[in-house]
Amino acid sequence: MSRIGEAFERLRREGQRGFIPYITAGDPDLDTTRALVVELARAGATLVELGVPFSDPVADGPTIQRASERALRHGFSLEDVLQTLAAARAQTDVPVILFSYFNPLLQFGVERLAREARRAGAHGILATDLVPEESGDFNSTLARHGLDQIFLAAPTTSDARLRMIAERASGFVYAVSRAGITGARANLSAEAERLVARLRRVSDLPVAVGFGISTREQVADVWRYADAAVVGSALVAEIEKHAGRPDLVASIGHLARALIPAQG
Repeated sequence: MSRIGEAFERLRREGQRGFIPYITAGDPDLDTTRALVVELARAGATLVELGVPFSDPVADGPTIQRASERALRHGFSLEDVLQTLAAARAQTDVPVILFSYFNPLLQFGVERLAREARRAGAHGILATDLVPEESGDFNSTLARHGLDQIFLAAPTTSDARLRMIAERASGFVYAVSRAGITGARANLSAEAERLVARLRRVSDLPVAVGFGISTREQVADVWRYADAAVVGSALVAEIEKHAGRPDLVASIGHLARALIPAQG
């Protein structure tokens, strides 16, 4: 079983749900990214999604788009992101997923990516725009190196494609709460709950729900029917707000703790 699988299995045994924070690597800088991974683990993250900034993040809303733009101004490479993750590994063993688009991963080289991501301490990769029909080579390469491939599933995803995702995915499935881009929302769609039920019929993998989750109450609501909740834009907005302040990392840790409901 993979490290991601072990994390979800531990939650299952303890009758608990997971919290998955997302941050953009290099926003505001890579040293802060390293510290944030460590702090989010201490705050109670089940695993951390580490976004690899890309110039055309079509699935992301304005908050994460701005974070990518800020990060890209530093001119660092994917290799630098992996070195940052490796440095964080000296202080935490929390599972980490690289969250990206396929273009920068392909440019880096799929075999090299899998090898170096594993060496740096990543446990899975989510390429948001890589459809399951075209993921065979990528999937098998990651599997050879012991990395999970995470897939997105949306309310508009057909039953046939959900079955294909179930066949290819490992670790967990990321259920998108609604059609559209990332970003905080006042209300979550009931479509998310229906999507999770559809996924349960075709897969035994854990299901995490993301896109639009920004409050403690929304996390608790997702926990009613899913294995984990993903929070991204709310944290990234706080990073933007506190950029340049010495208490940035502590502020993000405080927000993460405030977003996690109490569990028995």
